[in-house]
Amino acid sequence: MSGISGFLYNILAWINGIVGNYGVSIIIFTFLMRMVCMPFDYKSRKGMRKMALIQPKLNALQQKYGNDKQKLQQKQAELMRKEGYNPLSGCLPMLLTWPLMIAMFSAMRDIANEQLVLQAFRYIAGEADVIMADEKFLWVKNLWMTDSFFAPSLPDVNSLRVVPFAVWQRAFAAMQGNEQMFANFNQVCQNAGIVINAESFVSADTLNATLDLIASKNLLGTPQYVPGMENVSFILFSISVFQNFNGLLILPVLAGVTQVLQTKFMNAQQPQQPAANGANPNQGKFMKWFFPCLSVFFCLSSNAGFALYWVISSVVSSVQGIVINKILEKKDGEKKEENIIGKGSVK
Repeated sequence: MSGISGFLYNILAWINGIVGNYGVSIIIFTFLMRMVCMPFDYKSRKGMRKMALIQPKLNALQQKYGNDKQKLQQKQAELMRKEGYNPLSGCLPMLLTWPLMIAMFSAMRDIANEQLVLQAFRYIAGEADVIMADEKFLWVKNLWMTDSFFAPSLPDVNSLRVVPFAVWQRAFAAMQGNEQMFANFNQVCQNAGIVINAESFVSADTLNATLDLIASKNLLGTPQYVPGMENVSFILFSISVFQNFNGLLILPVLAGVTQVLQTKFMNAQQPQQPAANGANPNQGKFMKWFFPCLSVFFCLSSNAGFALYWVISSVVSSVQGIVINKILEKKDGEKKEENIIGKGSVK
């Protein structure tokens, strides 16, 4: 893990050490991260609001000097200087938060992968009931599997194959610290006639070979499908509905809904502006539905912990946007009053 990612990993683990539930920990962690990003969000929204206010003037210059590109650029630069607007003020603050966002995603992915591997070890050691008790969150039976009818509630070999072998090594070392669990794990492996140790996870090849052994010995159990719902094929994909499904698809759906509402709130809170010359009106409609669909896809292909983060982050971001725009509207109103008073005063 990188420095920032490792730091955030430790913060999330520390929060969980206090509250004792990763679902609640992710909510608290997400709220803290949004608070850290709020100053940058404020700067970005302030810049976008300023751009919306001067856009009609820019469009007027475009119509007047559209045939003289050099003159148009000169007049646009003069207008931006006069209005005190920096073209980078809308996007640069948000770009500065990207390294933090990437590190946060990495930290959450590392914790999810590590917990999933530990669940596999605990299941092999005969602690399936402990997994179901520890990782439950509301309707989700296991926070580290997908909130879906199409995902099992306990880890399976297919979900484990995508975990980097370095995470396996770290999780195996953590399991060795639990003497009773480690003894039970070794006993089950001996009864199955296989040996699983730290050397089993030193490379991708040894990891795949170990997972093949685990699957062949049925150490993670046999998936139980709803009759007639195993590998149902569609045009581009196939699905299976599990009897011991992990969730109700609520978080992926909420991710799409909150993204729609967030986009709606943002558009409603920004000053209305005429479309720039040559703008495609269908582009806005496409983006309106593209991001919600992308959100649903991400949450359907990730664990419920990530989907929970996505939903909470969208909600907090929407609330922040409302608060920030109220502040900006108040400042704009005060500035207009000052200008009116200034124009009406005797000089």
